[in-house]
Amino acid sequence: MNTATTLTSATAPPADRALIVLEDGTVQTGRAYGARGTTVGEIVFNTGMTGYQETLTDPSYHRQIVVMTAPHIGNTGVNDEDPESGKIWVAGYVVRDAARRASSWRAQRTLDEELAAQGVVGISDVDTRALTRHLRELGVMRAGIFSGDALVRDGYPRTVEDLVAEVQAAPAMAGADLAREVSTDEAYVVEPFEGTTPDGEPVATVVAVDLGIKSMTPQRLAQRGVRVHVVPAASTIADIEAYAPDGVFFSNGPGDPGAATHEVELLRGVLDRGTPFFGICFGNQILGRALGYGTYKLAYGHRGINQPVMDRRTGKVEVTAHNHGFAVDAPLDGESVAPHDGGRYGRVVVSHVGLNDQVVEGLECLDLPAFSVQYHPEAAAGPHDAAYLFDRFVELMASRRAERSAAADQNTKES
Repeated sequence: MNTATTLTSATAPPADRALIVLEDGTVQTGRAYGARGTTVGEIVFNTGMTGYQETLTDPSYHRQIVVMTAPHIGNTGVNDEDPESGKIWVAGYVVRDAARRASSWRAQRTLDEELAAQGVVGISDVDTRALTRHLRELGVMRAGIFSGDALVRDGYPRTVEDLVAEVQAAPAMAGADLAREVSTDEAYVVEPFEGTTPDGEPVATVVAVDLGIKSMTPQRLAQRGVRVHVVPAASTIADIEAYAPDGVFFSNGPGDPGAATHEVELLRGVLDRGTPFFGICFGNQILGRALGYGTYKLAYGHRGINQPVMDRRTGKVEVTAHNHGFAVDAPLDGESVAPHDGGRYGRVVVSHVGLNDQVVEGLECLDLPAFSVQYHPEAAAGPHDAAYLFDRFVELMASRRAERSAAADQNTKES
């Protein structure tokens, strides 16, 4: 790693020069990739070998600079079918060897062109292996990418001290409440896929609270005959109840779950009503906090499409897609009583666990119809090992409806 304190050039840097600067003073020099200028954010690394377009458009990466550990990025270009949201959300992008041309029949433009068009500042030709090892040893931190005019001030090259100071002035991820910054402004509906509702009626109606949802997630439910109403993160429990849902879903999203007080209280309203609940990623952390467990920041997080997780119910090991920097602090062994409000939510078990580091990867309530996982079962990008979780949610909603119908019939007979 280059840790020089000043730039060596005595003149303004060329247009294609770029620097990646970490808050601890670490610097690497590379080539500008995408837009020129300045970007700052939390720097993290992603271990996926494929799926860079889905990664870039994942709202969970809001305010993060993403380092790709795969050395060759951009070879399949960019198309209009694979994005998981309406824009690129990463704050910055770091690659080693940027593809010189797109080599896919589906490509409509190059990745470099797409980054530039959306104003995303990136850098290539850097040692991403060394950068990743540095983050693994010291943990994620704030960083900045600087290129073009951002490397010059008053006609002179900026010093490394000046750039580091700008990075250190950026807000940290801890304490950041970001869900509303990436959530939809208006509710919308995703209808069941054709042929999935034999009698013309949805299998179930789900309200999905958008904390940074990826487009494939409601489609996975629609493939199972579910009508999905996607609503803003600022929604109230009354807003949710207006849809008379069979179930409620909380999506992935960015930020610190410890700062998401509205979302925690909203979920408690769902749990209090006994409505079936399924959450993924940020939704898993929100369930953990709603139940009274704590959350904590991981040293460098889990980001990639190759993370092994065990489903403790079946003993099956799944290869899963992850994107999270926080985790739930819940007992790994046996049942525990949810700490909130004297245990009013009953017993809970850790249903899934990460095999690399024993991090909590799922929660299941034993006395409430609620469960969650820390990873991404929608497989965009990523493997399909965890698709069964959507089936489990549909089955949970059907079981709850049957219980309520039987209770209503019993009340009618008794009256």
